[in-house]
Amino acid sequence: MHNSRIVIDGTGLTCYQVARAAREDVTIVMSPEGVERARSAWKTVREVAAERPVYGRTTGVGANREAGVEWEDSDAHGLRLLRSHAAGAGPLVAPEIVRAMLTVRLNQIAAGGSGVDPEVLRALTDVLNLNLLPPVPVYGAIGTGDLTALASTALCLLGERDWLPAPDGARPRGPGFTLRSADALAFISSNAATLGEAALAVTDLLTLLDASTVVAALSLLAVRGSEEPYVPAVHDACPHPGQREVAAAMRTLLAFDQPAPMRIQDPYGYRAFPQVHGPALESARYAEAVVAREINAAAENPLVDVAGRAVWHNGNFHTAYVGLALDASRAALFQTMALSAARLGTLAEPSFTGLYPFQAATEASSGIMILEYVAHSALADVRRLATPAALGSAVLSRGVEEHAGFSTQSARATTEALGAYRIGLGCELVAAVRALRMQGRAPAGGPLKAAYDLAAASLDERVDDRPLDSDIAIAADHLPALARLL
Repeated sequence: MHNSRIVIDGTGLTCYQVARAAREDVTIVMSPEGVERARSAWKTVREVAAERPVYGRTTGVGANREAGVEWEDSDAHGLRLLRSHAAGAGPLVAPEIVRAMLTVRLNQIAAGGSGVDPEVLRALTDVLNLNLLPPVPVYGAIGTGDLTALASTALCLLGERDWLPAPDGARPRGPGFTLRSADALAFISSNAATLGEAALAVTDLLTLLDASTVVAALSLLAVRGSEEPYVPAVHDACPHPGQREVAAAMRTLLAFDQPAPMRIQDPYGYRAFPQVHGPALESARYAEAVVAREINAAAENPLVDVAGRAVWHNGNFHTAYVGLALDASRAALFQTMALSAARLGTLAEPSFTGLYPFQAATEASSGIMILEYVAHSALADVRRLATPAALGSAVLSRGVEEHAGFSTQSARATTEALGAYRIGLGCELVAAVRALRMQGRAPAGGPLKAAYDLAAASLDERVDDRPLDSDIAIAADHLPALARLL
């Protein structure tokens, strides 16, 4: 049973916890250590700013970095910055992404490098626990700071902008917080929205990859495939960690059945599954590690160094690591999804299933024919979305900000690719369960039997020609539960 509380301390937040905070009914609690870390940074930056220029605090931003803020104008400077930067455009991002952003920014400030007033931690905690949402449009960030999203959040805290209406249409009132002018840039100079979406994406990616192994094992059983490609000797000979792990998982799933193979050698969808799915698993885990490192980092510019009583102007705002890791994970996802589509093709073939073509009720019926079209339509989207976002760049702010990694776009593309992947994998699950049913077979035991029973209990048993859209949706919804069986 999950703990209903998530404690934020600035050092130990996981991607999975971000996903829980974004999607579940949990209480967010701020640790005293995180508050004290933020308080120390706040005191330090005020002392340093009294002695020397600090970007965004005593100066303008971007190309205006050399322009000093006059003392008599200092109170208005930060508010102007927030107002001018709260200018995103397009549709609003999903509520879960906004909650993920708020969770990540809360943790980042608790890490103690921003110098923002520690009282903002209380305000953000209240925002999360009251389920308040600032309006955050899709367009406005390129991987070097989610300025528009966080400026909009700041204006909501200040009461200048409304929180989004509640589901019943009511206009909620927020906790209210007077963000000091000097803290304006420090609050918005963060990639919290990008990192929040990335945390959700890598959590979902790992879940779907685990589910893929279970679905592949059901398909192998349905086509009476060979277990030979998964024996330890094969993977000891080419010992990539992910490959070995996938092969071991397949052996575990098939342990109760040990099917007699119908062919000397199966198609790549079965024979090369560990070699293709293994890289996807390793890529996803690397991406998760990168994102987890970022959400617990004091990746601020300027960075407040409490121990050194200094403020450092730096490039930690740049999320090249995150964007490149997500780009690689989508490329690997496309490869493993292509194998899923190939396995779906075998499940429509009489020579593999012993059934009518397309698992149809009669020789002239269409059966599951349309599932291949759906799966390849989804696969085409994953292929399109696998284009690396990092291939782009930008020169902004009169040339002084001359590079961007577009990790924001990479996170968004990963979210969209996962939606398509779920559909394709759902198609394979429908076909595998249907084939086993029509053959009068089922897994003999263990987690594979549990997976089959779970899916078969809710998938329609009828094999006459009928719409299969609800079957696909049901199968896709079962994937997280299948992943937990592995």
